[in-house]
Amino acid sequence: MGEPATEAVAAFSAKEAWSAEDHAELMRQLFYIRNSPRKFKAAVAEMEAAAPDPRGAVALKLGIAYYMLCRFADALKVLANATDNKDRRYFQAQCFKSLRQYDKAAEEMERAEDRGWPAPSADLELAELAALAGNLGAAEKSLAKLESPLGQTADFHYVRGLVDELSGRGEAAQEAYVKARSIDPTHAAATFRLAYFHDLHGDEEQALQLYRECVSRPPVYASALMNMAVLYEDAGKFGKAEWCARQVLAVNPNHERAKLFLKDAEACRSMYYDEDQARRIARRNAVLDIPVTDFELSVRARNCLKKMNIRCLGDLVQTNETGLLAYKNFGETSLKEIKEMLDAKGLKLGMSQEEEAEVGEGEPSASAGPGERGIFSTPVEQIDFSVRSRKALETLKVHTLGELVSKTEADLLACRNFGQTSLNEIRQRLAEYGLKLREPN
Repeated sequence: MGEPATEAVAAFSAKEAWSAEDHAELMRQLFYIRNSPRKFKAAVAEMEAAAPDPRGAVALKLGIAYYMLCRFADALKVLANATDNKDRRYFQAQCFKSLRQYDKAAEEMERAEDRGWPAPSADLELAELAALAGNLGAAEKSLAKLESPLGQTADFHYVRGLVDELSGRGEAAQEAYVKARSIDPTHAAATFRLAYFHDLHGDEEQALQLYRECVSRPPVYASALMNMAVLYEDAGKFGKAEWCARQVLAVNPNHERAKLFLKDAEACRSMYYDEDQARRIARRNAVLDIPVTDFELSVRARNCLKKMNIRCLGDLVQTNETGLLAYKNFGETSLKEIKEMLDAKGLKLGMSQEEEAEVGEGEPSASAGPGERGIFSTPVEQIDFSVRSRKALETLKVHTLGELVSKTEADLLACRNFGQTSLNEIRQRLAEYGLKLREPN
């Protein structure tokens, strides 16, 4: 089918003007052409050369082409000089939506309706934009009015699911997306949102299957490819993960998330695992994980540590003398006990903060270099975390293991896109270092 499809695209390129219908058909044709991103970009370059100052129908055609290449800002500039009809306004709305400027997108969609875009379809688009903008009440009201004319369409149930999802009604959203797909199994938006729902809830196998469906027919969602990349990376299928990211960059070379993913993947391939260092860290961890209750301390010192939620030596070396003395009923006598206890194990108060973790006799000091420093100062970027977990830690501004173990499970789960799968991974990696997340007070 490759040759006929190529001829059809050539015929589209020769047309003086494009419409939304032309865009839909062209997307379908491009999907069957080998190396279509490269070939389509070459065709667009020819269009640019032929019209250095596009106006009217030519500007509309070029603006739609830019939209297809995810050059949304460029598309808006060109469309501003295009023939003022429903298609121009519709694609301006789609560009603003892709740029997450939902208010402007709604304004353009209303203008598209004024210029002849079918009212029920336009109103459903406006309901989706209201939901994405966070105006869920307005979206609900619109859906109530549209249920009679559009209640049996896949588009309606997709928007219904989107409103439910953003309102926190997960099960209702899932049902709506399933309903949309039962009406139209090829509905890309509903398929993507259902895949994302399973992804967030830890059903990675089902999510991956749905993401594959998203990229098996046009329009292909860049977000679906990127989410597939993360799931493949989590599963250790690095070649497939990188392929997904490169597919995105083939169309949009400036896609920041894809560029970061590939950079991260290349860094992972070049990482060096030092077995001797790992064994040294394991020995240190065994010491740091000893409960403070294993030591003979006075009742006062023991009670103070318990109330401060200090349960093991690892917790204790993260605090300093000032922090202990600031606690009620904790005095110099108790401080002396604590220091003698730590000294017996080659530890000291505040050593993780000072990056001076000299865990045992003969062990290298902090000045020996990053690879020999205390466990708590170990950068998380040196740990074999998945891309998803690493991004969450960046969002939380967690840079070292010491900062990570100061977090609770609730702290991590509160981070967007951080689910049970990522939490299990964090627990496993910390356990390998003899560490665990902080328990809530």
